[in-house]
Amino acid sequence: MSKGGLNYRLVIFFLAIVFGLGLSAPTFLQTEKGAKISLGLDLQGGLYMLLGVKTDEAIKSKIKSIASSIKFFTDDNDIIIDDLKINNEKVTLTLVDPDEEKNLDEMLKKIPGLVLQKNTLNYDISLNELEKEATKQFAINQAVETIRNRLDQFGLAEPNVARQGEDKILVELPGIKTGEEEQRARELIAKAAHLQMMTVDELRSDRAYDMSDEEASEYGDVILPDSRNPKMRHVLKAVPLLDGSMLTDAKVGFDKMNQAVINFSLNSEGAKIFGDFTGKNVGTHLAIVLDNIVYSAPVIRERIGGGSGQISGGFTPEEASDVAIALRSGALLAPVKLLEKRSVGPSLGADSIKASTFALLAGFVLVVVFMIVYYGIAGVIANVALIANLFIVLAVMALFGATLTLPGMAGIVLTVGMAVDANVIINERIRELFRSGSSIQKAIEKGYDNAMSAILDANITTLLASVVLYAYGTGPIKGFAVTMSIGILASMLTAILGTHGIYEYFMPRIEKSKNLSLWFGIKGEGK
Repeated sequence: MSKGGLNYRLVIFFLAIVFGLGLSAPTFLQTEKGAKISLGLDLQGGLYMLLGVKTDEAIKSKIKSIASSIKFFTDDNDIIIDDLKINNEKVTLTLVDPDEEKNLDEMLKKIPGLVLQKNTLNYDISLNELEKEATKQFAINQAVETIRNRLDQFGLAEPNVARQGEDKILVELPGIKTGEEEQRARELIAKAAHLQMMTVDELRSDRAYDMSDEEASEYGDVILPDSRNPKMRHVLKAVPLLDGSMLTDAKVGFDKMNQAVINFSLNSEGAKIFGDFTGKNVGTHLAIVLDNIVYSAPVIRERIGGGSGQISGGFTPEEASDVAIALRSGALLAPVKLLEKRSVGPSLGADSIKASTFALLAGFVLVVVFMIVYYGIAGVIANVALIANLFIVLAVMALFGATLTLPGMAGIVLTVGMAVDANVIINERIRELFRSGSSIQKAIEKGYDNAMSAILDANITTLLASVVLYAYGTGPIKGFAVTMSIGILASMLTAILGTHGIYEYFMPRIEKSKNLSLWFGIKGEGK
C-alpha cells in the first residue's frame, strides 16, 4: 500500500464520480440537451393496450404472395397460364403449354410447405398444416417487431411491446396524455401498411358499379374503393403485381401543388418487375393500393425504371409521416384488433414518485446516519462511496436511454443497501484485525483482502439472479433487473476500489493520529 497522496484507485474513483455527475445532471436539471432517464408508464402515465392478432389473415397474405411469385415467374419465363385465381386459401391456375409443366413444377418445389394437387394441367396450390401454423407464429412475432419499430420511429420514449399468451400483444406507451396523441398512436399501430401495385382489369373496369364481389372473384378480380372518393370503385386483378415486401424506403415529400405525398423505393427484384411490366403494358392503368384502398390508378405512358413511385391521396403532413413510418417498418402480415385499453393518469405516477422518493431518501438518511455513528470517519468514507454509486447508476441508465419504472426505483433503493453492505463487511474485517493487534496499514490492507471473497460471492450471485430476471421477465421486471445489475457493478467500483483509494490517500494522517475511535469507531489506539 502506498504512503499517502494520489493513487490509481483514487483517480479511477474520481473519474467515476465525474462521469456520474456529468451524465446524471441532464436528468436532474431536465435540460433540453443530453441523455436523460425516461419515466415508465407507471410513473408518468400513458396508454396501456392489449391487442389480438388475426392470424387467419396471415394465411391469406401468404397465399397471395405465392400467387404473385407464380405470376412473376411465368411472366419472366414466358410461360402462358390461364385463370390464375385465389380461392379459399388456395391458388388455382391452368397451364396452357404442357411442355412447361416441368419448369413450373420445379419452381413450386422451391417454395416450402406447399400442397400441390394436379388434374392434368389444372393446379390447386395450398399450404400444409405445419406451414400454416408456422405462418401464424411468424405473423405474431413479426407484428411485435413491426409495432415496436413503428413506435420507436414515432418518437415515443421507451414503448414496451411484448408478446403475451398465444396470440396477444401487450403495448405500453408512456407519455401519451392527449386524445389526439392516443388516436394517432392507435392508428399507427393498427395500420396494416400493406402496399400493393395491382393491374386494372381493363375489360371489366366499366362494370365496377354493377358487378358484385362474388362475380368479380369468379373472374379473378377484386373491387376496391378510391381514397379521395369512397363511392368510386376500381376493378383490379386480385393477384398483385408486387407488394410491400419489396419496398426499401418511404419518405414524405411534396408535389407541385405543395400537397404531402409519399415517395417510395423498391428493391432490385421489385424494380425489375415494375420496369418490365410498365414496358410491356404502355397505355393500360396500374393502381397503387394501400390497405385495400386505391390511392391512384394512372395510365402507363412509358417504361418506368429506377424502382421508385409516389403515393398521393390528400394526406396531411402528419398523416403522410405516419404512413411513411408504417411502410418503412414493414406491413403487418396479420391485422391486429384492440382487446383492452386503459389510460393511466399522471396522478398515479406523481403519487408513486413521491412515495418512492420518500422511501429512497428515508432509507438513504438512515443508512448515512448509522454509518457515521457506528464507524466514524470510515462511515463518512462509505457514505461518499454510496452517493457516488447512486450517481453512477443514474448516469449509466441515462447513457443507455433506460426507462425508470416503479420496480426500477425499488431496485435503486435495494442498491443502497447492497452498496453499503460491502463497506460494512470491509470495516468489520478491518476492526477484527485491529482487535488482534495488527498495525493500521496492515489492518486496512488485510481487511480488504479478507472481505473480498464474501463481497464477490454475494454480488456475483445477485448479479446472476438479475440476469435470469432480465432474460425471462417482462418489462417492469426487466427494469428492476437492469437497475440492480448496474447498481451491483457500480458498488464494486465505489465500495471496493474507491474507498480503498481514499484510505491510501489519508494513510499518513490515520497513522499519525492513531485515533481508531475517530476513524473506525473502535476503542483503542492503532500502531
